[in-house]
Amino acid sequence: MERKIGVILSFICLGAVWLRSFPWLCSLLVGLGLCLVHMGSWKNIHIALHTVKRDLMCLAVIIKVRISMYHHQRNRRTIPTLFAQVVTQHPDKPALIYEATGEVWSFRELQERCHAVAHWALAQGWTEGDVVALYMESQPLMAALWLGFAMIGVEAALINYNLRQQSLLHCLSVSGARAMVFGSEMTGAVTEVSSMLQPSMVLFSTGKQEDKDELQVPSLDSLLARSPRHPPPYKIRKELFYIYTSGTTGMPKAAVVVHSRYYRITAFGFHSFGLRPDDIMYNCLPLYHSAGNIMGIGQCLLFGLTVVIRRKFSASRFWDDCVKHNCTVIQYIGEICRYLLAQPFVKRFRIQRIGEFYGATECNCSLLNIDGKVGACGFNSRILPNFYPIRLVRVQQDSKELLRDSQGLCIPCEPGEPGMLVGHINHTDPLRRFDGYADQDATKKKVARNVFKMGDSAYVSGVEGKAGMAAIAQEGNQLDLDAFLIAVQKALPSYARPVFLRLMPSVDTTGTFKIQKTRLQKEGYKPQNSSEKIYFLNSHAGHYESVTEELYDAINEGKVSL
Repeated sequence: MERKIGVILSFICLGAVWLRSFPWLCSLLVGLGLCLVHMGSWKNIHIALHTVKRDLMCLAVIIKVRISMYHHQRNRRTIPTLFAQVVTQHPDKPALIYEATGEVWSFRELQERCHAVAHWALAQGWTEGDVVALYMESQPLMAALWLGFAMIGVEAALINYNLRQQSLLHCLSVSGARAMVFGSEMTGAVTEVSSMLQPSMVLFSTGKQEDKDELQVPSLDSLLARSPRHPPPYKIRKELFYIYTSGTTGMPKAAVVVHSRYYRITAFGFHSFGLRPDDIMYNCLPLYHSAGNIMGIGQCLLFGLTVVIRRKFSASRFWDDCVKHNCTVIQYIGEICRYLLAQPFVKRFRIQRIGEFYGATECNCSLLNIDGKVGACGFNSRILPNFYPIRLVRVQQDSKELLRDSQGLCIPCEPGEPGMLVGHINHTDPLRRFDGYADQDATKKKVARNVFKMGDSAYVSGVEGKAGMAAIAQEGNQLDLDAFLIAVQKALPSYARPVFLRLMPSVDTTGTFKIQKTRLQKEGYKPQNSSEKIYFLNSHAGHYESVTEELYDAINEGKVSL
């Protein structure tokens, strides 16, 4: 009996020591106990009983990710060193499959190609902190490039291959890139800006080059073929690469992705949705984006899944590709799912589980639909509101400024009330930190003070994307719509082009001559003012057409696609 008591006491002591290593877990458990005791009304108890399973599922995932991140940081493990551990577990297993060519890279071959990239980069004289831009459509080489750079402390800037001209130049400039590697399919876009690049910018091309190409640069493929494939001297650097925001409301911002953020996003996906190392994931999302490169490719690099890479999304080829490669997991974003929903989705394909999340590359307030609840876009725990401190707070509808109470703090939204998503910042916590952008001014604009309590800071997510409308003040409402569209198509990616145009004799302004957008936002694209004309971009016909009452109704009823 004494021995049993001794064992129990030892266990309790060891447990107490372990909990002291994770003070956040202590407060979690204490908070859970106090919350259950002081739930208050029967309504709150009813809510708690119906959400406790979901909340505890999410809590288990958070604890699992926190503990693994704690150990990785304690042992100074980086994404390249974690990938090296995966390679030793199954070196000959397929890591990446390129759907366009049928090419298969094993984990060992992917690692060797990364080594070749690292040695080539060192031969160029690049060192820790240097930046190299990658500008190409999705392919396995893109993963080998940024991961090889990371092995020696060089950072990649992953540039959206839809960008052209000024947007492309802006992204190269804000990253401070010394060189750019571009796919041969992007030769035309690079040629357009080549005369405006910094004289010191070095260019390399991958893929088949045409003799008729005006821009002739060194072939990266031949250089890598001659590069050594043994491990390079590893360098540890906090920053991994830059991923850019979409730039729908301005120029793209370069979000800093550090090793811990890459691991956090990948690990949450793996543990939240029940993925396994023997899964095969179909990834048709662009690798310049965090969904494709972190949530997708990360499952291969950190957890040993096989990932099938498609150069670009194709609705007509989607299911054929999945069947061809025996895919067990598909990754989609909202719009892709809408394209695939022409037929009943879950029932038709007997999909056992759908996991959804909301997040941005740089944010610290991601939302998770972990229990597959239809219509849910995430949750904020009513039982343990502080274990993942995010909130929807009230905003001024016109300016989107955060509203404050009498104490100067933000005001939480009531259930069903729209608001702004914010996440508490804690730079000592890898789940709560905000690493910001390459542009420090842009970083400051995303941080609010005195949100949850006086003296704190929080990341402000912004408002959701909508179909864009451009209001143009022009006397006589005369505008060459065809010429306007040609100019827009040349300068802007498809998602940043205005879907609606509003021609008006003048714009509404305030007393200080600031543009007043409230009326325009409320009226939307409904034709109602005889002095103004509204046009809709018919992407299938390739031109703008006048919005009539009939067209307005057809758009609202979903008969015309945006």
